This record gives sequence, structure tokens and C-alpha cells, in this order.
Amino acid sequence: MIGFRNASKDRYRSRVRRLAGAGLVLPLAVGALVTGGAGTSVASPGAGPTAVVSMGDSYISGEAGRWKGNTLTNTGSRNGTDRGWVSGSTYDPGKVYGTTAGGCHRSDSAEVRSAGAIADVAVNLACSGAVSDNVFRASNGGVAFKGEAPQADQLAAVAASHDVKVIALSIGGNDLGFADIIKDCALDFVIWNSYCYDDQQYGVDQKIDAVMDKVGKSVDEVRAVMRAAGYADSSYRLVLQSYPSPIPRGAENRYTQSDWSRLNTGGCPFWNRDSDWARDSLVPQIANRIKGVAAAKGVQFLDLRDMMQGREVCAKASKQVSTTVPASAKTSEWARWIDNNETQGLIQESMHPNYFGQLAAGRCLALVVAQPASSGFSCKNTAGGDQTGMFLTPAS
Repeated sequence: MIGFRNASKDRYRSRVRRLAGAGLVLPLAVGALVTGGAGTSVASPGAGPTAVVSMGDSYISGEAGRWKGNTLTNTGSRNGTDRGWVSGSTYDPGKVYGTTAGGCHRSDSAEVRSAGAIADVAVNLACSGAVSDNVFRASNGGVAFKGEAPQADQLAAVAASHDVKVIALSIGGNDLGFADIIKDCALDFVIWNSYCYDDQQYGVDQKIDAVMDKVGKSVDEVRAVMRAAGYADSSYRLVLQSYPSPIPRGAENRYTQSDWSRLNTGGCPFWNRDSDWARDSLVPQIANRIKGVAAAKGVQFLDLRDMMQGREVCAKASKQVSTTVPASAKTSEWARWIDNNETQGLIQESMHPNYFGQLAAGRCLALVVAQPASSGFSCKNTAGGDQTGMFLTPAS
């Protein structure tokens, strides 16, 4: 990342605008990533290889799993942060995202794959940029996305060939316009010298009821597919989860807002007031509404609002990776920054849990599945610890 000057504003404006179209927020053989040693022979509820399935958008698909923290070094392995590095100046995102590189971005560290031995097989149907309509069955208004059938229709194939034990669902962020919110708030910091929270809050309030209706329908669609495949609702776990905040509160940001360090060095171009709004108003508002949907639909709720507390981009309690500070889940940031010069990866990876964040989310999923299905929980990290320090508290 390089110093920002007035002459760079137009160039940066175009880069930030692309956040909105890059999926930032976002049949089995077509794109689902299946892992595990079990085969795919025909099974039925209670028989055959067990499966844990993830569905929804980029926050569960594994977007940004390429990165082990953030660094200002743009060459080689980027101080060990770039898992897509091959050698010299050669990079292959497919090392992390497989055949979904540049598309759904299903990483090898995605939540469903980092959860451990929940089931014999891990199936990732989630796709970066997906909205609720991409989850619904085609017969009930579902829309194909990035060359793949609607996720509920893909789930039907998995349910027929495996004994599905757990389904984790993360959806609604793109319906609400996460990418647009981040883009507009960044532009207000870089270009317009104004706050975004007031206009954005109004927009969220206008849309959130309709978005939550679609989240509820997504749950209904999953239930309908599983019932049609012969599963009783009690024979598998359906976990509906909220979103973690990728940025800290203003007082917890290690960079001052009075210069360009938040943009040029930290990759977190947001005012304190907007950061406080995002961390303490927007993320909790969404989480509380998703919790309400989970309660109404009788599914388990996993609250991730505090999952990355102190590990966010620019958080005082975390550090960037450098030649003297190695990449580590105990010290590095757990979310991907905004690379304002696109000198490293794709802009669509910005503001998502990175490799370390995904290991933490996987641990959260494993922990909540071990609890009674009727209970909702918040998942939090232990300061100075790695993913093994994640712990649950009753959802507030």
C-alpha cells in the first residue's frame, strides 16, 4: 500500500466502488466442495456416510481464506500471509479456493472444513455474493448463481447420498447490502469527509424486515428439502448464524483518524463515528433480528457478533504481519483489510474473516453443535489465544 495523495482520489474511488459488485458482503458436481474419506454411495437418513453442510454467502463459503493476517509487504509470500504464493512472483489462488477461485471462493479453511470431526464428510454449498434467492429451490423462486443451481436444490442431492447431520446457514448480508454499506462508508472517509452512519441506518431500517422474511424463507426451504428426502426435523441440526464485525470500535482502532494511516497503512478507511455505528448498532441489529428468525423457525442460533473482538482489521489488540512479527492466530488480525491499491488479492476478499478467522468460526460451529439443539449461543475468543480459545456464552 502506498501513500495517498489528492491526485489518487479518482483512482481509489473506482476501486472502492467495485466493492459493491465483487460479492463483498456474497447440482453437487457443479461446484460444491466435498471433503472426507467416506464415499458417495446412496444413503438415507440414519444410514451411510454422515455429512455437515454449509449454505449461504461469503461469510461461510470461505472468502478471504487465502490470507493469514495482513501485511504491507507486496512481494514473495508477503511475509507468510499469502497462502496462494507459489514461488517468486507467482501466485495461485486455486491453492486455497480450488476450482472456485474467482467465483464462489470456497476455501480449504472455510468454517465447515475447520469444524473438525462433526461428520464423515464436509460439503460446502455456500457461495460468495449469494443472496437468499440463491438459496431457495428453483421451484419456489430460487435463482441459479455463478453457474450453479440454487443451493437448496444442491442440498437435495447431498441429502439423497449422505446422512446429513448438520446444516450451517449464513444468509441475509448481501440482501441487506453489506457491500454497498462498506463502499459508501469508505467513500465518505476518503472522498467526501462526511459520516455514513445516518443515511446507512435509514436504509437498513427500510430493508431489514423484508430481508428477514427472506432469511426465514431460506430456513423453510432447507426444511422442505430435508423433509422431502425423508428426514425428520429432529434428525439433523440446522444452525442459523449471524455475522462478525470486521472492524473495531473507534476507540479500539490503533490508527488515528486525523491522517491517512487508516487508509494507507491499516486498510480500514472509516471514521470513528461510523466504526462505532457498525460495531455497536448495525452488527447487533442484524444479529438480534437473525436470532428472532431462528427462534420463530425453531432452529439453533449461533451469534458471531463478538467472534473477532480485538482481532478486527486495525484493532489495537492485534498486529500486522511484518519481517519481525510473524503470522499467528494469536497476534494477527482475523479479517481481511481493504487493499486500496489491489497489489495483493481480489477486492472481493475485503472485510471477511481470513484464514485465522475461519479457523475460529469452525471452532464455534463445533462447539455449538456439541450443545443442545434448542439452545442459542454467542461465540467469543480468548484474548491472546488462537482458535482453540473460542468459547460459548448463552446468546443474549
